Amino acid sequence: MDYSIRPLTQQDEPFLWQMLYEAAHLQEQGNLTVQDAMNNPDLAKYVKDWGRKDDSGFVAILESSNQPIGAAWLRLLTSENQGYGYVDDEIPELAIAILPQHRNKGIGTQLLTHLLAAAKTSYSSISLSTRATNRAVGLYKRFGWEVVADSETINRVGSISFKMKIDF
Repeated sequence: MDYSIRPLTQQDEPFLWQMLYEAAHLQEQGNLTVQDAMNNPDLAKYVKDWGRKDDSGFVAILESSNQPIGAAWLRLLTSENQGYGYVDDEIPELAIAILPQHRNKGIGTQLLTHLLAAAKTSYSSISLSTRATNRAVGLYKRFGWEVVADSETINRVGSISFKMKIDF
């Protein structure tokens, strides 16, 4: 499968909503839609008005059809508007998702490689929130993310999530 990776732009916001839907596992909760992610203020803060000064990330594009298939992005949230992986006002949170039919093909690894290389020039750390059962936890650990002590919490679906952080 041939794909390329490029920086996200404001024009990618509709695709980021789809990726947020995937990242939040909404498909596992019955008949929820991308619109449900857009209407949920705790989720919408990761995408709404994409393209702000500190927003950054990358999108994977399938070469054959020019269709986006995955994205990894950072957003700097504040203590007044914390995300699930909030650590402090200087550490952006990572969101990442790949369309289900394109998972387990190395795309997430390539997106993270691009994102971390770019982020090192602007930030000392990146945080994220993940379910304990997420298969990507191994990927995050391979890149150097570590579980933040005492960050385990019961998430919105009743399972365990925790924060992870990588320091550059």
